[in-house]
Amino acid sequence: MGFRIDEITPGVFEIGGKIATINMVPGTRVYAEELFTYEGNEYRFWDPSRSKTGAAIKKGLHELKIGKGSKVLYLGAAEGTTISHISDIVGENGAIFGVDISARSMRKFVYLCEQRKNLVPILADASQPMTYKENIASFSIDALFQDVSQKNQAEIFLKNARAYLKAGGYGYLAVKARSINSVDSAGKIVDEEVKKLENEFEILQVVNLEPFEKEHAMVVCKRK
Repeated sequence: MGFRIDEITPGVFEIGGKIATINMVPGTRVYAEELFTYEGNEYRFWDPSRSKTGAAIKKGLHELKIGKGSKVLYLGAAEGTTISHISDIVGENGAIFGVDISARSMRKFVYLCEQRKNLVPILADASQPMTYKENIASFSIDALFQDVSQKNQAEIFLKNARAYLKAGGYGYLAVKARSINSVDSAGKIVDEEVKKLENEFEILQVVNLEPFEKEHAMVVCKRK
């Protein structure tokens, strides 16, 4: 055959230059993504222009530190495009708690949660993490993802990490420079957000998401 399927990080595959996950709900699409079946597995292609995490993988994110059974807190769930791929990766024994403040987005996300039983929808403000404590308190969170457009992105990330992320757990902060500051260079803004994390996190990688996302970066870190 004219292609290879390589697992580039647990649960994420490269096929012909594109990235994909194995569909947990075969036959169903989440955002009109392309499906591909090979040797009994149905793969969902992961569009990096629709997902900050997908963009980070395409731009050289070394490894997503999640796998089968992982427990994930995702801030900025929106309609669930990225979360659907994380759902594929963590599988039926994993769990993803998706937080979003938009009731409109949450309605669509709830529909996705009905299809995928490892998803938990939480309509809440991510800057107030204790308001959803009852949803998460009994779980040890392995990874924290954040994709929100607030001005105080690092602060929101740290609040949630302190509340829920286990020691040694991994963080993935999508920094949206222009939501923070409209004047300084994106590079300077990202550096300042990174500095805010350094007391509590080991910074593993900072991935520039161009050309998929303008003036965005993914900060990959590990809780001390």
